[in-house]
Amino acid sequence: MNSASDPVDVVVAGGGIGGLSTAYALARSGRSVRVLEREPEFAEVGAGLQMAPNATRVLADWGLLDEVLDAGVAPRRLLFRDVLDGGDLTHLDLDDGFVRRYGAPYVVIHRSDLLAILTRACERAGVTLVADCDVRDVTNEPDGVTVHSSLGDHHGRLAVAADGLRSTLRAKFSDDEPICSGYVAYRGAFPVADLDTRLGQDALQDVVCYIGPGCHLVQYPLRRGEIFNTVAVFQSPAYQRGEEDWGGPDELDAAFSGACREVRDGLGSLWRDRRWAMYDRLPIPNWVDGRLVLTGDAAHPMLQYLAQGACQAIEDAACLAAELGGAAPPDWGGAVKRYEAERTGRTARVQANARLWGDIWHVDGVARLLRNELFRQRDPRDPRHIDWLYA
Repeated sequence: MNSASDPVDVVVAGGGIGGLSTAYALARSGRSVRVLEREPEFAEVGAGLQMAPNATRVLADWGLLDEVLDAGVAPRRLLFRDVLDGGDLTHLDLDDGFVRRYGAPYVVIHRSDLLAILTRACERAGVTLVADCDVRDVTNEPDGVTVHSSLGDHHGRLAVAADGLRSTLRAKFSDDEPICSGYVAYRGAFPVADLDTRLGQDALQDVVCYIGPGCHLVQYPLRRGEIFNTVAVFQSPAYQRGEEDWGGPDELDAAFSGACREVRDGLGSLWRDRRWAMYDRLPIPNWVDGRLVLTGDAAHPMLQYLAQGACQAIEDAACLAAELGGAAPPDWGGAVKRYEAERTGRTARVQANARLWGDIWHVDGVARLLRNELFRQRDPRDPRHIDWLYA
């Protein structure tokens, strides 16, 4: 394993899911990799994560899917219901036919479990993991990069910015800022045995999403069905009024006051002492500056409605590794430009569709009635609206 002072092929700024996915993908293709993480340890906050087959195919290719399946749950279906009356709207079967069509399963997993799997994989592959190391800048050199950090300089052939929504390094590409949607999320993940409400079979086998006017609630099991995950998201009136303190628990209760009993019961399975405002950014066309390249949320932060944030970061990692190939020495400059050309259009489409999907979920009045009717008329076996994303 390299020491922190030794040059490496690739220095990755950021040790989240995107950064570790990139590190592992590059290390397994023969590159020496160092990951610099600003936090004191490699850990994820939050709760559940949905992994669609466009990501689990990659995890299977990396030899990690069995670990992911063992730590998570392969749900029976994605089920949409109306948040006000609780009625079923449409569903997507995640059965053997789905797996055959897309070449991999749909899996839900705790964020910390996936990060632990990726951390162990990186360690096995010889990746150097450096915690409590804040990356401050990157300088392009004639044949590589110098990454400037709180623990000194790190030298490599390539630097990967995987430092998230509020990326420091993205400022070298764009002067944009994260865009607040005005929506806020409350999350909770509790042992099933500790919940006050008795869960039915649907809740323990499905990903259930209740959608409604300005709000939605998603529930699904985690850790082999031992934990139940709940996410409640709503539009904050206080944010719309321009107030500095917005999205508090009082607004949470008010947003769901007209919801069906199942949704109101679900609010009891949330942590009320923390909340997450929902941000994204507009797509940018340029992800490459010399030997510095953007990836994951640093490149394409998106709203959560398609459950594709982590999935697209994993796609990024696989694409970058494929473009660099196993050749020694690789064409570093050409590889990152090919990666940029392949990934920018794809992720921009996902970002745009995530925003649109959120708008569709949250309509009210006549628009809600029309949406519900269209959802109910949909043939659950019709894949036309998901092939572009999952295939």
